[in-house]
Amino acid sequence: QVQLVESGGGLVQPGESLRLSCTASGRIFNINAMGWYRQAPGQEREFVAAMTTSGGATSYQDSVRGRFNISRNRAGNTVFLQMNTVKPEDTAIYYCAARDIRTKSYDYWGQGTQVTVSS
Repeated sequence: QVQLVESGGGLVQPGESLRLSCTASGRIFNINAMGWYRQAPGQEREFVAAMTTSGGATSYQDSVRGRFNISRNRAGNTVFLQMNTVKPEDTAIYYCAARDIRTKSYDYWGQGTQVTVSS
């Protein structure tokens, strides 16, 4: 099993920045990518950004490309989501996820961290 723990959420004003962190523990040799999803009230969960644990490839949702940046630590077990120029529509619960090498699916999820963008 893989455990994911997020941190860094909170209340931020429009235009400001916020950084989320997610650390994986357990059988991390079973994962080859980590990413972020979010779910706003009344909305379905949606993909935000992801990167391979090797750091070789990243992907972003169109609405955050150029504003958000995903990165990882050298060990590859922690990913960060730097959120810049945040907008009210970025308000959501942000979930960290990890992709299993065997299933090729994001099978592991964190508990979520609330991000609220409001003046």
